[in-house]
Amino acid sequence: MKDFARRMVGIDRRIIFLLITAAILLPMLKPFGLPIKVSPEVKAVYDYIEAMPERSVFLLSFDFDPSSKPELEPQAVALLRHAFRKNLRVIGMTHWLTGTGLADGVFSAVAAETGKERGKDYAFLGWSPGGGALIISMGQDLYKAFPSDYSKTPTQGMPVLEGVRNLRDVNYMVSLAAGGSGIEMWYVFGKDKYRFEMAGGSTGVIAPGLYPFLRSGQINGLIGGLQGAAEYETLIGQKGMATAGMDAQSAAHFVIIALVLLCNVFYFMLRGEQGRPR
Repeated sequence: MKDFARRMVGIDRRIIFLLITAAILLPMLKPFGLPIKVSPEVKAVYDYIEAMPERSVFLLSFDFDPSSKPELEPQAVALLRHAFRKNLRVIGMTHWLTGTGLADGVFSAVAAETGKERGKDYAFLGWSPGGGALIISMGQDLYKAFPSDYSKTPTQGMPVLEGVRNLRDVNYMVSLAAGGSGIEMWYVFGKDKYRFEMAGGSTGVIAPGLYPFLRSGQINGLIGGLQGAAEYETLIGQKGMATAGMDAQSAAHFVIIALVLLCNVFYFMLRGEQGRPR
């Protein structure tokens, strides 16, 4: 047994790297589907969308860029799948110029998957400068803020925007945020002025700082990081990138913990040999 312990203590570190790599890649290729506990703040977003009547207006703001794609794209995909399944009218936009192409790609992919049409079932407005001033402009006249959508189609007369004049006609909005140009800005310049209900989605690192908005009722729900995206996938019954990512994290953590425990066992087995001549 001690001979085995000596061999393991001197194991080639490349084998350890290979074990960690396998623990991450295998669940990504074939998710285990480990149980996921849904938090109340994620359930609140799901319940609100689930209760919305058909053809209600849902505004989704992609307030992130490719650097936050691993955490926030799965949230966007899950929300769009749910909204399209509920036959809502979806309006998309972004405050981050560098995330415009990413956002349009997500809309196009999920729309193709669910059989939805641009201009009829959804509109992606794209990016326009201004930040808070842009939100105020949208609250006054959506068509002046965005005369055309991302594909240069005039917004006036779009079937998906029928009856929508400004933010007061939005039934629900979610900001998926990787920084300051997101949830806080939408609340201050949008919800607080034009009185629509909203929720947020964020990267894991900024989620704790958003809980005061949740506790005070300024937002009615919060999807935090990859864990939150996996919870939402569980709620809609369509597991995807987030669920696979959480399985990969769990598997990698299990391997690391097992290696740490084994190293300690081998250390105690061999510590009596320290200082002995060989």
